[in-house]
Amino acid sequence: MKDALAIHRWLLAHQVHHEIVRLPRPMTRADELPETIQAAPERCVTVTVFEVAPRIGREFVVAVVSTIATPPWSGAVGGLLGVRNVRHAPAHVVNAATDYAAGLVGPLLLPEDLPVLVDDRLHADTELIHTATGDRHTALTLRALDLLALLSGKTVDLRAHGALEAVAPRH
Repeated sequence: MKDALAIHRWLLAHQVHHEIVRLPRPMTRADELPETIQAAPERCVTVTVFEVAPRIGREFVVAVVSTIATPPWSGAVGGLLGVRNVRHAPAHVVNAATDYAAGLVGPLLLPEDLPVLVDDRLHADTELIHTATGDRHTALTLRALDLLALLSGKTVDLRAHGALEAVAPRH
């Protein structure tokens, strides 16, 4: 499982200024981050993992990076991908697909074969944002601009309800 140390080492190797923050109390889910560190939900980033069942082909998993203030709606993800059946992935699927603890998935170091959608409401500014590290006792703080530069995903409008180009697993 990925954790704060793996993220810290990777960010150091990429020369990205960041801070691993020791939390005052353990979290069980990333959506507890705003309360835990006294930050605005708009400045806290989370990853939601969905199971997608296309009309033709095999089911696949997709990760959506968004703020805690604007979590992705499964209907919007389904409309974006042009599928009807989208549901939150169960914990064992999240663990296997991301190599993070379910509920504490961070947006960095996700597997290359995992399709990632990035909510376009995440702004590339110099303000600090916070995210989970896979560890219940720590969070990651870095500039939004740096995080967005490091994400390997497709930026999408999750407010849209129409079907766009489908995102399929990379092989």
